[in-house]
Amino acid sequence: MSHPILRPLARAGVVLAAALAALVASVVVATGASAHVTVSSDDAVAGGYGKLTFRVPNESDTASTVALRISVPADAAMASLQVQPVPGWTVSTTSAQLDEPVTVHGQEIGDHVSVVEFRADAGGGIAPGQFQEFSLSGGPFPDADSLSYPVVQTYSDGTESAWIEPTVDGEAEPESPAPVLSLTAADGDTADGDTAAATGTAAADGHAHGDPVSDQPAGLALFLAILALAVGLAGVVLGYRAGRRTVSS
Repeated sequence: MSHPILRPLARAGVVLAAALAALVASVVVATGASAHVTVSSDDAVAGGYGKLTFRVPNESDTASTVALRISVPADAAMASLQVQPVPGWTVSTTSAQLDEPVTVHGQEIGDHVSVVEFRADAGGGIAPGQFQEFSLSGGPFPDADSLSYPVVQTYSDGTESAWIEPTVDGEAEPESPAPVLSLTAADGDTADGDTAAATGTAAADGHAHGDPVSDQPAGLALFLAILALAVGLAGVVLGYRAGRRTVSS
């Protein structure tokens, strides 16, 4: 027959275990939500030319990413846009008319590439646990601080992830944000807000390359959860020993 002192201790252990499970679950959800499609560039300058790289993680545990559709809105239109080939993928582009033609190198341009679609060859794609990078090159970029590129990611099971929600300054990041590219000002100084965007890109890059999880907010939360459990269990053990001494005395 169990001693009365042990029953509350057992209940405390169950409560601590449940709390840890909840914390770990929230960490896993937060980590998964951050693994969205991103875009970055080492040389994109407002008014100039550069290379855009879209990093696409596969978030499904059972299906592969087999298609990626990148939209280039009118406010991000470039007169010249080229695609870097990706082995195992075919690419197609769609053009749209510009509301106002632009002049580049003395030539008037009336349309622009509005959609770039990559499609994996049969049996290929981005498998679970992997990521792939897709690059575009072109210009001139509009005179802006940042540009948004909505993306739709298609999986082999027919499901889609639409990364199309705008990110608004001063508000929390949406659940499915469209990739945002920060542009360097023409004089070489970064535009307002570039520092925060660059920090977010660096964090995403580090996660994809396997940097230590303790450097990420999710890793810190998990560490604190484990520490709290250890402290709680220590209290349970100390209470149990104190109870035994009380009983024996």
